[in-house]
Amino acid sequence: MMLSRAARPALKAGAVVAARPATVNATNAATYATLREIEGRLKSIRNIEKITKTMKIVASTKLTRAQRAMTESRQYGITSNTVFEKAETKPIEGEGKKTLIVVCSSDKGLCGGIHSGLSRKTRKILSEQSDIDLVILGEKCKSQLGRSNGKNIALSFAGVGKDVPTFADAQAIADQICLLPTDYASIQIIYNKFINATSYEPVGIEAFSEEAIANSPNYAAFEIDDEVLSNLREYTLANSLYWALAEGHACEQSARRNAMDNASKNAGDMITRFQILFNRTRQAVITGELVEIITGAAASEEG
Repeated sequence: MMLSRAARPALKAGAVVAARPATVNATNAATYATLREIEGRLKSIRNIEKITKTMKIVASTKLTRAQRAMTESRQYGITSNTVFEKAETKPIEGEGKKTLIVVCSSDKGLCGGIHSGLSRKTRKILSEQSDIDLVILGEKCKSQLGRSNGKNIALSFAGVGKDVPTFADAQAIADQICLLPTDYASIQIIYNKFINATSYEPVGIEAFSEEAIANSPNYAAFEIDDEVLSNLREYTLANSLYWALAEGHACEQSARRNAMDNASKNAGDMITRFQILFNRTRQAVITGELVEIITGAAASEEG
C-alpha cells in the first residue's frame, strides 16, 4: 500500500510528460503552416508593391507628355468655340430631332473611378431625355453603358488611350460620326476636364450641327460658302474631339498615378502588419520549441 502511494505521483508526472510533447508538436506543426502562409502572403504583397510603384513611375512619365498635348489641343477647341461665340450659334430645338452624345473614355483601367464618372453623367442625361444616341470612345465606358443603355449605342471605337491622342485620331473619329445616317439637332461631347494633378470632373461641350451653324445670327459675317459648311462642321467636330481626348488622356494618366501611389502605400502598410505578425508567430514557434526542450530535459532528469 505504501509502495503504491509513493509510486502514484511519479506515475502522474510521467503521464503528464508523455502527453505534453504530443500537444506541443501538434501546435508547432500548425504554427509552421501559418508561418508558411504568412511568408507566402508577404512575398505576394511585395511583388504587387513593386508592380504598383513601377506603374506609378510610368504614369508620371506619361503625364508630362499628356499635359503638353493637352495644352496644345486646347488651342484647337478654343478657336472653334470663339467662332461659335462670335456667330452666336445655339443648338437646334425641335420635335423629331435626336441628340448625339460622344463619350470620351479609353480601353485602359487601373485609374480609379475616372470612367465611372463619365458613365454616371451620361446615365443622368439619358434619364432626363431618352431620345439620345451614343457614340462611345473606349471599351471601359462601352462595357459600363452597354449593360444599362445598350440600345442607345449607335457607334463605338476601340483602341483608344494607348498613346497620346493626335488630331489625326480625332479626324478619323469625326469622319465616322459624320457618316451616321441620323440628322442630329445637337452633338454633345462628354469628357474628363483636367483641373489639376489630383482632380478632374466630367463635363460636356457642344459640337454644333450644320443646321445650327447655318442658322447662327452672325453666320453671314464669316462669309462661308454653303458647300464649305459641311467641311467646317466636320473640322470643328474634330477640333472639339481632339481637345476632349487629349484632356481626358491627361486626366487618366494623373488618376492612374494617384491610384498606383495609393496602392503602393496600402501595400506598404500591409507588409508592415504581416511582418509584425510573422515575427510574433516565429517567436511563438521558438518559445514552443524551448518549452518542449525544457520539458524533455526535466522528464529525463526525473526518470
